[in-house]
Amino acid sequence: MLEASDREIAELVRREKERQARKLVLIASENYAGPAVLEAQGSILTNKYAEGYPGRRYYGSCQEVDSVERLAIERARDLFGAEHANVQVHSGTQANLAAYLALVEYGDTIMSMSLSHGGHLSHGSPKSFSGKWYRFVHYEVDRETELLDYESIARLAREFRPKLIVAGTSSYPRFIDFEKLHEVAAETGALLMIDMAHLAGLIAGKVHPSPIPWSDVVTSTTHKTLRGPRGGFALSRKQYANRLDAAVFPGVQGGPLMHVIAAKAVAFGEAQQPEFAAYARKVVDNAKTLAGELMELGFRIVTGGTDTHLLLIDLRSTGMTGKQAENLLDCVNISTNRNGIPFDPKPPALTSGLRLGTPAVTSRGMGPDEMRQIARMIHKVLSQPGDEKVKGEVSDAVAALACQFPIG
Repeated sequence: MLEASDREIAELVRREKERQARKLVLIASENYAGPAVLEAQGSILTNKYAEGYPGRRYYGSCQEVDSVERLAIERARDLFGAEHANVQVHSGTQANLAAYLALVEYGDTIMSMSLSHGGHLSHGSPKSFSGKWYRFVHYEVDRETELLDYESIARLAREFRPKLIVAGTSSYPRFIDFEKLHEVAAETGALLMIDMAHLAGLIAGKVHPSPIPWSDVVTSTTHKTLRGPRGGFALSRKQYANRLDAAVFPGVQGGPLMHVIAAKAVAFGEAQQPEFAAYARKVVDNAKTLAGELMELGFRIVTGGTDTHLLLIDLRSTGMTGKQAENLLDCVNISTNRNGIPFDPKPPALTSGLRLGTPAVTSRGMGPDEMRQIARMIHKVLSQPGDEKVKGEVSDAVAALACQFPIG
């Protein structure tokens, strides 16, 4: 039908599908949603307006979508062991916006991880609503170990007495000790919010500690490691349920996207299956293997490795910027993204680092042998950036690997 009604868009969709199949995606925040998720997201549920919540809508004839949303809520609560779930938020950033609205007042002090050390734009960047509306104090990693220093975080909290402590990162490769952060929050009278957007699938698969027992509110996306549709959700203790729901609607959103909520329900259901736990373990194992092989080839990996799905290469010894490395690898059909490293001397548009992640290639069925092969490809291209013959050889190797592991 799309081909018949809009050839231009149909062609662009076809080309994007071909691109995703042709390239090896090592972008840590990308993954492949399964066919059931795609079918639900492309369903007729997109036609229904349903402002409000199940049983309390501002529109009639919401019986079926009420059931859809209740099922998504139930599955999210069960999957993560939470007391309350809101599945209406459109994205992780909007989940964070709603959480701030529910937990603090305009101008209050919030403490979070510095963006340049692995945090997120919505955790207080001056270019984000968060940095404009609230007073953010940022903690950093230790300069020597590049790890979170919980004693330093505690000292900062004692000094600034934030109303809210935020944890969760977009490029920190190690476990986060949620219990220690809870202790800091309890000592200083702060609430604790965890943004688990990158970690949700690993937490669901029980290969990363859960923040639920230690947090007042937890926000997340449903894509990335969770392998669902692009969207968000938020979990909370029961005492914050009404405030969180009111912050989402009517606080920051209007009508929910019922087709996306259905796709979220499918993803939550898939993540409850035993095979998803096996997938999450493979994601982490693949990241460890990739990091280990890259170190064997002479690259410095930030923190010396990874506990999660992602890793950061420090490119300073190569004389190359993250932007240059990203572009070089894209030319041979390996998708990565430039990323700042802790105490990075280069600006965000260039960076000294390259972020790699294994969720997407693991979804294609790749394992340790392929991770070692990919590491050697990366090394070959980045160590001989001007050699067109090398680029051709690696492009051919990428094509062979992509054909061997189709996207489905």
